[in-house]
Amino acid sequence: MKLIRTIGFGVLIWIIGVNLYALSFYLPILEDTEKQANIWLSIIIIPVVWFCSKLYFKKNATIQGLWAGLIFFGVSAILDALITVPFTVLPYGGTYADFFIDFGFWFIGLEFIATTYVYWHTNVRSKRTIGNYQ
Repeated sequence: MKLIRTIGFGVLIWIIGVNLYALSFYLPILEDTEKQANIWLSIIIIPVVWFCSKLYFKKNATIQGLWAGLIFFGVSAILDALITVPFTVLPYGGTYADFFIDFGFWFIGLEFIATTYVYWHTNVRSKRTIGNYQ
């Protein structure tokens, strides 16, 4: 496993996610724009993580999907703690606890891990298994 490469894809997912989250505020559909942004992110993060998983596993990565998903999510959580919370939550009266105990945060984290695992299971593991039987 090349940890730097895995971390790099975690950073890429976080950057794309933050930008798409911010973009959702410019397309007001619901009165509660924060709720709208969380719903939007929970939907759009699945194809983003799927695409990044595809790029990541393209180079014959040996890490299992569960571990890759945990690293992707861990990197995102660390960047949220270092950048997102101090610049977008704390100035408006929120706290780290508010951000990190929110159901939406953990739901999106579960999506990170599950999406990476499903991609790995269906597109990497199955091909390795088939290759071993031929």
